[in-house]
Amino acid sequence: MSTWLDTSRMQFRTVDGLSIRFAEGGPRGDHALLLSPWPESLLAFEPTWSRLAEHAHLVAIDLPGFGHSERRNALMSPRAMGEFLIRVADTFGLDRPHVIGPDIGTAAALFAAAQCPERLRSLVVGSGGAAIPLQLGGILKEWVDAADLESYRNAEPRQLVSGALTGIVQYSLPPTVREDYLSSYEGDRFVESMRYVRSYPSELRDLSDLLPEIQTPVQIIAGAQDAAVPPVNAEFLHERLPNSRLDIIDAGHFTWEDAADEYGALVTNWWSGGYLAAASAHRS
Repeated sequence: MSTWLDTSRMQFRTVDGLSIRFAEGGPRGDHALLLSPWPESLLAFEPTWSRLAEHAHLVAIDLPGFGHSERRNALMSPRAMGEFLIRVADTFGLDRPHVIGPDIGTAAALFAAAQCPERLRSLVVGSGGAAIPLQLGGILKEWVDAADLESYRNAEPRQLVSGALTGIVQYSLPPTVREDYLSSYEGDRFVESMRYVRSYPSELRDLSDLLPEIQTPVQIIAGAQDAAVPPVNAEFLHERLPNSRLDIIDAGHFTWEDAADEYGALVTNWWSGGYLAAASAHRS
């Protein structure tokens, strides 16, 4: 079974000295930068790609150290990744792009908006850790709380990724997409990618202080049955971000796949004017 957004469309570009995998499509006009969730890749947007590409010019990337992009250890935290996102937008010539940053992209996108308030048009985030004190569950909590990474170095990475993907319950992953996810984290790539979420205890505390100052409009989408990142994380953001909208939908963690139609509709409605309404409601 082939997918509309498949590996044959993948390309690589050097950004700040790193080889970054990306896919591009959609009409010229408004730009949108899509950030890969974990432990997946930019192919996570396959179920929504066609719909989103009707509304904006899309550039989807595998974040450094995730998917099939090259890693730099100094980037394995949300704040550093937020700085890198601005470099990506500059490299691709994206003029004030919308950003879709589910999962690990949530904190990175918010840091980027805090650091460069005029650079991004709007954000769509969710299913990513945000609350302080930390409110995580399942294996994600285990990974963040583990005393060190040594116990995971001898684990089979494909089994770890497969275990995480059991959270996708309403969507049948195409074989090519599943294989792309599994091959993304072979060798030491999975255990090294864990460094990112293990920075949450300090990084999310710093982010929480910045949230009230972020003026970029933010659409938050969370799954009501998300056991790894409970909806309290989305509510935490909504309560503190001045220009935000919150939608909690009937899905687990992987909302962009398990509830692709609803997710795509929320994003395109946001792009079509919802982000402007969120900002004006705050001003009024």
